[in-house]
Amino acid sequence: MNALKIAYQGEPGANSHIACLNVFADCDPVPCATFEDALTAVTDGAAVLAMIPIENSLAGRVADIHHLLPTASLYIVGEYFLPIRFQLLATEGASLTTIKSVYSHVHALGQCRKIIKQYGLTAHVASDTAGAAREVAEWNDPAKAALATNLAAEIYGLKVLATDVEDEAHNATRFVILSKDAQWSAQGPSTITSFIFRVRNVPAALYKALGGFATNGVNMTKIESYMVEGEFIATQFLADVDGHPDEPPLARALEELAFYCKEMKIIGVYPAHPYRAENKAAMQGQA
Repeated sequence: MNALKIAYQGEPGANSHIACLNVFADCDPVPCATFEDALTAVTDGAAVLAMIPIENSLAGRVADIHHLLPTASLYIVGEYFLPIRFQLLATEGASLTTIKSVYSHVHALGQCRKIIKQYGLTAHVASDTAGAAREVAEWNDPAKAALATNLAAEIYGLKVLATDVEDEAHNATRFVILSKDAQWSAQGPSTITSFIFRVRNVPAALYKALGGFATNGVNMTKIESYMVEGEFIATQFLADVDGHPDEPPLARALEELAFYCKEMKIIGVYPAHPYRAENKAAMQGQA
């Protein structure tokens, strides 16, 4: 039996690679150069699913995805929250006293400022954390290090000089699992519905469109706006809400939303990842 092919953006050893293996242990991860390539792999049948990061608890949204999702003709069938851990990696001949430069993705560098400052390292932006690890291995220079994952260290034969060097322990990235086919989950107590919409160009249209969620007691956990068609007045929204579209409160809210929209499309109905409940409980415990 062939392993399930899952496309992801990045090189082997990237966090997206880890997310694929954590959710589908026996899968065949398919690395892709860009997010668009990863989505196209699913559309063209080269992969069955795509594992795509959509937002990070520190860095915010992954902007490219919000522009690609509406036109990708793919559907969200699941989500996964990955705690982000960075390791300081270098070649076998290196040590904390020999390294002078560190390479990684711009977000990783920004999330590991303390250790960069502690050792007086010069930061260099790379396109990908795993790609930075691969380059450091190829250079074989004890003065150069990378911020990447333990998996990248294993793949590229690097040693870990310092573990879990991220500035914030609560750093996490939310991934969505995309499929060519819509697969609505059954109704349940922990269901997320994702949809995109554009409101009509009339006064207070957004206010009126969202009013139905408040009056029907539907919790909206996310709403993002972004420009489309190169026009400042053409705004599209991506939203997540708690609940299933077949449940009466959400059904009524979506019906009211559609009345004020020039277009609206549900792009996913899927189980909420346990991280949501765990994080909510932790936040309530701190209150």
